[in-house]
Amino acid sequence: MYKLNLPEYNFKIRKSNQKLEIFDRFRKKYVALTPEEWVRQNFIKYLISEKYFPESLIIVEKSLTLNQMQKRADIVVYTNKGTPKLIVECKAPEVKITQKTFDQIARYNMTLQVDYLIVTNGIIHYCCRIDFINKTYSFLKKIPEYNEIMRNTFPSYD
Repeated sequence: MYKLNLPEYNFKIRKSNQKLEIFDRFRKKYVALTPEEWVRQNFIKYLISEKYFPESLIIVEKSLTLNQMQKRADIVVYTNKGTPKLIVECKAPEVKITQKTFDQIARYNMTLQVDYLIVTNGIIHYCCRIDFINKTYSFLKKIPEYNEIMRNTFPSYD
């Protein structure tokens, strides 16, 4: 698979009907190993291993309704109280991250109302913090650790 701008992790990968599959421990099944899925699985592992996000608070392919249409957010992270806090939108490594990508995650956030948005293609990662009070957002220079996101008090890294 693609070399990503993330640490290297080990995964359970198998071949089924001439196609590669990767085991998704959140959905508890093997899924098609597409380039986007490769990014999603690696980014989840990154959040858990490097940024200390608790596995129990991560939902993969979270269903949501937007304008009476069913959509799925790639990764949603919750607080201990069950409030959504962060959305991650994953794209395949060859997909350029554009304004359209940010528009997509912003639409999801109209429903979930999280404080943090991350867009990644595995090579480039963007993280922004939403300020609902002042109706602004700021891009962060690095992805904060889980405890920083929960405290919402870390330096802005701008």
